[in-house]
Amino acid sequence: MMRKRFPLLKGFVFYLAILLLALITMLPFLWMLSSSFKSAETIRTIPLRWIPEHPSLDGYIRVFNLQGFSFARASFNSLFLAVMSTFVQVMSACMAAFVFTKLPFKGSGKVFGLYIATMMIPGTVTMVPNYVILRVLGLLNTYTGVILPYFANAFGVFLMRQSMLTLNDSYLESAMLDGASLFRVFFKIVLPMVAPTLSTMVLLAFMGSWNSYLWPLIVLTSTDMQTLQVILANMNGMYKSNEHVIMAGAVLTILPILLVYVLSQNRVDSGIALGGLK
Repeated sequence: MMRKRFPLLKGFVFYLAILLLALITMLPFLWMLSSSFKSAETIRTIPLRWIPEHPSLDGYIRVFNLQGFSFARASFNSLFLAVMSTFVQVMSACMAAFVFTKLPFKGSGKVFGLYIATMMIPGTVTMVPNYVILRVLGLLNTYTGVILPYFANAFGVFLMRQSMLTLNDSYLESAMLDGASLFRVFFKIVLPMVAPTLSTMVLLAFMGSWNSYLWPLIVLTSTDMQTLQVILANMNGMYKSNEHVIMAGAVLTILPILLVYVLSQNRVDSGIALGGLK
């Protein structure tokens, strides 16, 4: 009897721990969402109220009427940079992975190992050399300067390579025997067959670019070109006594990430699992 109860107790403890971890993870977001509908006074009210008695949209209204900044313009800048950076990352990673897996050359293994080794170098270390290169090229305060470093994505190449290793070469050989070009094989056969991993790559790239703060802050000096993350940091200094405005801006900033994740979550787990197979 005890042997039958032990697995049930073990499962109950496991799911209880997962539930507690999920709740702890969601508490900051729930508090941020609640505070965005409060006034500056009710946020500091004790005892704390998770559900505001008198919900207000004052924080959201003030977000779109910032002095010296345009929240709508910053939203467009972030969306444009996120989409373009995602496209650059995904396409460059897929092409490099295709070469490493299906078009091997002499020393390709060593080149791949050296390229993957760059993952051990923190991004903050390469910011100064990248900044100097952009200054020499005259690309500071341009969208191109922000997007250009995304061409090198070692993790993306590794992820896509691991997925492409599972593809049978007979598919590619049959297509090329039928007269398909290398580009057609890549776009019509390889990419559709690694679609789950590709979706995961798109999600990770979009999230990384959308949440990027330090690199756009360094490269973009014009107010009209700054991103949401930079504007949100500036709001933190402008509205220290109006936390509901900051919370409203934070809610609007993370909404696109939540939307993209909800639309692609079914493919994320399977994509990561397939990317780890050989």
